[in-house]
Amino acid sequence: MSTTPRIAIVGAGLGGLICARVLQQHGVPVTVFERETHPHSRSQGGTLDIDEDTGQAALRAAGLFDQFLALSRPEGQEWRLYDRHASLIRHDQAGEGDLSRPEIDRGQLRALLLESLAPGTVRWGHSVRTVTPLPHAARLHHLDRTIEDFDLVIGADGAWSRVRSALSDAQPSYAGVTMVEAHFDDVDHRHPGIARLVGRGTMTAKAGRRSLVLQRSSNGHVRAYITFRGPQDWHAGLDLADTEAVRARLLAQYQGWHGSLLDILRENEGGFINRPMFVLPVPHSWRRVPGITLLGDAAHLMPPAGVGANLALLDGAELARAVTDHSTIDAALDAYESVMLPRATDNAETAQQMLTTLMPDTDSDEAVFPDTLWPSSTGPDAHPAHTG
Repeated sequence: MSTTPRIAIVGAGLGGLICARVLQQHGVPVTVFERETHPHSRSQGGTLDIDEDTGQAALRAAGLFDQFLALSRPEGQEWRLYDRHASLIRHDQAGEGDLSRPEIDRGQLRALLLESLAPGTVRWGHSVRTVTPLPHAARLHHLDRTIEDFDLVIGADGAWSRVRSALSDAQPSYAGVTMVEAHFDDVDHRHPGIARLVGRGTMTAKAGRRSLVLQRSSNGHVRAYITFRGPQDWHAGLDLADTEAVRARLLAQYQGWHGSLLDILRENEGGFINRPMFVLPVPHSWRRVPGITLLGDAAHLMPPAGVGANLALLDGAELARAVTDHSTIDAALDAYESVMLPRATDNAETAQQMLTTLMPDTDSDEAVFPDTLWPSSTGPDAHPAHTG
């Protein structure tokens, strides 16, 4: 560009951070606004499978691929499928040297991206209230009532984006499926049954509109996702902070399942975390607003089918390159959105089809898992909002 643009990224999630990294690599200054007060203010979620065509491509563009490989767990590509009687239906393992979708803890990947940025890039504890367009720029309104103007404001602020309202009236809606998260630590010693079920990667036990998912992270940690189709208020009359009451309700839902699988509901450490699944309309697009755009979940929140984090990374890297490769912000947004929006629609349609197949509105025990639909990793990777 003929002049150095003023760029703000709202949200220090994976997509926003990789966008900032690539911009800085090309000499473009950027400020990231994040409402969290520091990098470790909350858990960053479980494990992610980083695909070679999307997330890995983005990490290569950011010059971070080798560091990613050093942290990743190729053995985590293993997955197992059981029925509700704990009979193993399918077992896939990565071949020697297979790096197509190695796993990495989300927190580790976020830390890698944060460490790659210039000091002071992220302004922690800065919540954004709204964004308004100007004739040739955008105005950022902070929660503390201060304002700042930028040539480009990028909404990387997750499912409940504050930036999105400047472009679209769309709001996330409940997808009809809920995940209830649970945790296990030091599984190989304290929970050997859970360790046997999950193996080195991911396992799913499935029957009708219910499933149980386990995912192994690093350091012997396993997350469970108790997933079922039903109303968002499935917990009506229940105090979600009452762990034993929640446990009893869930055990009733999974009555008749094998005891080794019910141990996922009986042996977790700590409480349960309710995570209803939300999605944006498909397709989700907007009429161009100068100086404002979206990436990741802010642009295309979809069912968690192993693509959300990968698309956010790719969005961020491609948007940064569009800015550095074009002479104006408008030209950059034309190039970026013309590719990102149709790609997001295609992936959202596939994810919705996958959700319908994996979570039908039936209690039949028959499990149908077409190879083209089965995600290598499930879990709410799309749903913790990284809002600025």
